[in-house]
Amino acid sequence: MITSSKLKELSFLVYGLGLTGQSVVKFFKKNKIKNYKVWDDKQKKLFENKRTKNLNETLNDVDYIVLSPGVSLNENKNLIKYKEKIITDIDFLYLSNKNFKSIVVTGTNGKSTTCKLISHLLKKNKFRVLLGGNIGNPILDLKIKKNSYIIIEASSFQLSHSKFIRPDYAILLNVTNDHLDWHGNIKNYTYAKLKIFMLQKRNQFAIVNSKLKKIFKKRNFASKLIIPEENKYKKIKKKINYHYLRLGINDENMSFVFTFSKLLKISEKRFISAVNSFVGLPHRYEIFFKKKNIIFINDSKATSFEATKYALLNSKNIYWIVGGLPKKKDKIYLSKIRKNIVKCYIVGKSVNFFRKQIKGKINFSVTNNLKKTLLKVFEDIKLSKEISNTILFSPAAASYDQFMNFEKRGDEFKKLSKLYARTFI
Repeated sequence: MITSSKLKELSFLVYGLGLTGQSVVKFFKKNKIKNYKVWDDKQKKLFENKRTKNLNETLNDVDYIVLSPGVSLNENKNLIKYKEKIITDIDFLYLSNKNFKSIVVTGTNGKSTTCKLISHLLKKNKFRVLLGGNIGNPILDLKIKKNSYIIIEASSFQLSHSKFIRPDYAILLNVTNDHLDWHGNIKNYTYAKLKIFMLQKRNQFAIVNSKLKKIFKKRNFASKLIIPEENKYKKIKKKINYHYLRLGINDENMSFVFTFSKLLKISEKRFISAVNSFVGLPHRYEIFFKKKNIIFINDSKATSFEATKYALLNSKNIYWIVGGLPKKKDKIYLSKIRKNIVKCYIVGKSVNFFRKQIKGKINFSVTNNLKKTLLKVFEDIKLSKEISNTILFSPAAASYDQFMNFEKRGDEFKKLSKLYARTFI
């Protein structure tokens, strides 16, 4: 086990110089760790004086390789034989011996909303709170003070190679098919998620989705297992005034946060008061615009059908815009949802995938891009006799075929919706 005092005696290679890699270098400088090199295929001038001149030799010689989250071993075969050396930025947080409490949240869907909810809840109840990791700032950029609560959104990429992570509160929301191109298979993906529990001690807590209870128990983790109190949460749900949080799409997130609040002895009254002042994150079932009889919902963050399913369950008379780069082995199941969908519009470069999944199940058109889609949707709604209609952009796919990220994609949908609505509605 590495201790904080021994960090200066070790050698490192920072592999990947995105925001995370850059934060690791800043951490090294701040903590006077001098024995390190850097490598990035594209960023060749960044930290040039520390750039290794012989990558293979450095990989072989260093004690640890600090890997950026987006770097895949499948695409960087030279790293595979050094897998045991690989660690992440999160590991340094735990190795630096700070006096803090940590809450690590992972899962396929709902991580960001859950992290934001917990952060909001704790701040409203006078806790000293910091939030980072896969959401917001890189974890090593946080200015940690004594007795802080650090909330970490941890992706499977980060967890896959973490070796020293040991949260006081570890939250695993759910596991469904995602990032299988990166992990190889669902077994590896699930294993990465479970790593948040591996080094926990008996006085630490694991809050786990009930469907994952058996997997947790088979591993004989030391921490105390807590299953979210869904029935207890549903009893107080009617007291929550904020419409977004009362939607079924948020029941899972809310039951986890409610259960966590009990561990910190936050009263039911204070819990309700706090969540009623929460503002939802953009691009997550975001009702951003209403005009006449049409509700516009931006759910661009839904990058798999499992995520989109909840949006389809929570709306009626839906004109559903879908498409992008589908996740490996993703399936679209519409049997319980098709009654909510008036028509589907397929955008992006993977038209054949989505056409094959929905053909014969629901009415659809291939519209390729958002501009053509919205014009077609408005045309179809004019022919509708429904009192109210919902235009739902929930792609069930990644954005990279047409957009830099889901944020850019969602912003474009919102901009075009408002622009065309003024003219065509």
